[in-house]
Amino acid sequence: MKERLISLDAFRGITIAGMILVNNPGSWSYVYGPLSHAKWHGWTPTDLIFPFFLFIIGVAMSFSLFQPIEDATARKKLYLKIVRRALIIYGLGLFMAAYPKFNLSTLRLVGVLPRIAICYLVASLITLNTSIRGQAGVAIGLLILYWGLMKLVPVPGFGAGDLSVDGNFAAYIDSHLLHGHMWKANWDPEGLLSTIPAIATTLLGVLTGHLLHSRLDKKDIAGWMFIVGWVAILVGLFWDIVFPINKSLWTSSYVVFTAGAALQLLGFCYWLIDVKGHTKWARFAVIYGMNSITVFFLSGMLVRSMIWIKIAGPDGKSITLYTWIYRNLFASWAGAMNGSLAFAIANVLFWFGMMAILYRKRIFIKI
Repeated sequence: MKERLISLDAFRGITIAGMILVNNPGSWSYVYGPLSHAKWHGWTPTDLIFPFFLFIIGVAMSFSLFQPIEDATARKKLYLKIVRRALIIYGLGLFMAAYPKFNLSTLRLVGVLPRIAICYLVASLITLNTSIRGQAGVAIGLLILYWGLMKLVPVPGFGAGDLSVDGNFAAYIDSHLLHGHMWKANWDPEGLLSTIPAIATTLLGVLTGHLLHSRLDKKDIAGWMFIVGWVAILVGLFWDIVFPINKSLWTSSYVVFTAGAALQLLGFCYWLIDVKGHTKWARFAVIYGMNSITVFFLSGMLVRSMIWIKIAGPDGKSITLYTWIYRNLFASWAGAMNGSLAFAIANVLFWFGMMAILYRKRIFIKI
């Protein structure tokens, strides 16, 4: 049995801490550019976070599904475990989207956790039933398929290859299949069609896991992650010329580019921790990484609760508890912009404290 890869836990922790940071500014009107998503085409550091998490799921998947299972009963149990986990993650996503009003008529059916659930389920089934070459082939095929759909299939009123907010093929499909149940009226950044390349992101993580399982020296493994990572970044940038890097559309160029960036950061963590043996710096990240889904869900629920609770403002009008805390405890001394950032950092530190308690008690919530 493979020992736990601490560098992967550190990478996961860095990613989830970054996700909490960018998801919880004091005010969305005051966010520094690198901490917000690109408006459409292009990318910012924030646009790396979600694909990093899917990539990590793929790497971790290669560890949990590393040993082939020949026994039919054991294989059936594994399938049921995978489906059960996917359903729980999807259910948590729906609950978070519904809370606190539970208005099912407008319930968002897709989102971060639902996309994680779908990608985990599909990538697991592919990993269990294909070889390394097959997994690579499926990943490449999904990226080319999505590219073809987005560039060649005409959208009524817009034609083929339109990648604008309203005219792209993914938005057209989602608006018909998910009408009334999306983040925006006509599109969703975690929609159905754009989940196709997101599955490829997860499979690229699985392929990286195979490299980590290889018999190569640890220095060579780290070296190959850096080399392949830079190649992927360059391929993504060249692909960007004809199929722009776009997080909301999860374009194929975005998949390759962000996988390359993920390889760089994972390679850096692996080199420091597994090759050089420097582990103390990563304790903060590892504590976050050991309960990643838990902290993401709980942090989201806390924010929704604070937005739901209304209190009287200085002018007599009601404001959310979230806004009151931001204005009075952060913006009052740090200003609007820095106060918004301080609020986000405070969220990261608060949840680190909560996860540190679980870590010390050796409580790791597995889904």
